[in-house]
Amino acid sequence: MSITVLKAGMLSSFQDLGRPGHQHLGIPVGGAMDSRAHRLANLLAGNDGDEATLEITLAGPALRFEAPGCLAISGAQLSPALNGEPIPNNRPVLFRAGDTLEFGARVSGLRAYIAWHGGADIPLMMSSRSTYLRGGFGGFKGRALKKGDAVGLRADFHEHSLDELEQTLWATRIYLPAMLGATPRSALRSMRGPHDSLFTPQSVDDFFSGEYRISADSERMGYRLHGPRLTLKESVQLLSEATCFGSVQVPPDGNPIVLMADRQTTGGYAKIAHVATVDLPVIAQCMPGDTLGFTEISLEQAQQLDARREAAFARLHQALQGLRQALDAARR
Repeated sequence: MSITVLKAGMLSSFQDLGRPGHQHLGIPVGGAMDSRAHRLANLLAGNDGDEATLEITLAGPALRFEAPGCLAISGAQLSPALNGEPIPNNRPVLFRAGDTLEFGARVSGLRAYIAWHGGADIPLMMSSRSTYLRGGFGGFKGRALKKGDAVGLRADFHEHSLDELEQTLWATRIYLPAMLGATPRSALRSMRGPHDSLFTPQSVDDFFSGEYRISADSERMGYRLHGPRLTLKESVQLLSEATCFGSVQVPPDGNPIVLMADRQTTGGYAKIAHVATVDLPVIAQCMPGDTLGFTEISLEQAQQLDARREAAFARLHQALQGLRQALDAARR
């Protein structure tokens, strides 16, 4: 079975949780910008592991399905419709051969994730199916989707079982733990970075109390922010070191940059803070021109938030066992 791309959308690329372990070779981790929505879509599509989802940005694609299957959409609300009929986010949805999925007006967020039961039939590269757009590898031919592309899906469903499966999906009650909801936050919970002592006390105070606007040149590599300018106590040369998703670097112009999924592998700018992993999806769903702030928390608090999030995912995985069984029973 396969998907035919009728319209590419603004930027549609396959992503999973990335390819860690290769930064020493100059290979970025990459992966989904909003890992919460990516993982949620996979669970709701009945997947047990980290299958690649289609990350779509602002303006979604138009896709025609050549065979039946099941999908789920999480993340931004971009008004998805199947054959012209609106479909909800965060629900498993059955589609049949010839059905068309399209997206309309943006309601909220920036990035939505489409997961298919069984996953997309694209090759692994360094144990990942993520697309690294700057490097031109991974995902589907190392690039964003284009009109006319055909992408295979690995699950194949019995035609005679579709009516029963549709009723099962319709009757499935799904309760998302509050921890996994897309709750907007005006201030990102953040820890002080390894170089906070190099900044003036006023700059540290300004960072955790000021308001920043997301620059128009923000993208998957980093979000550039404009607001209170941050200064060092004195000029200092730092050795380059490995970068992390969520580190807040401050270049000489004093405007901080939040490093995102496709960040460079090493960097030498001073790091004033690090955004807690649990809040990275918040900034990934922000648009250029949006404003945000930062609020200080401790490492222990960040670890507790992360543990609560993982526990919520585990509860949801257990609650969806019946959904996975129904989908597996309908496959050839």
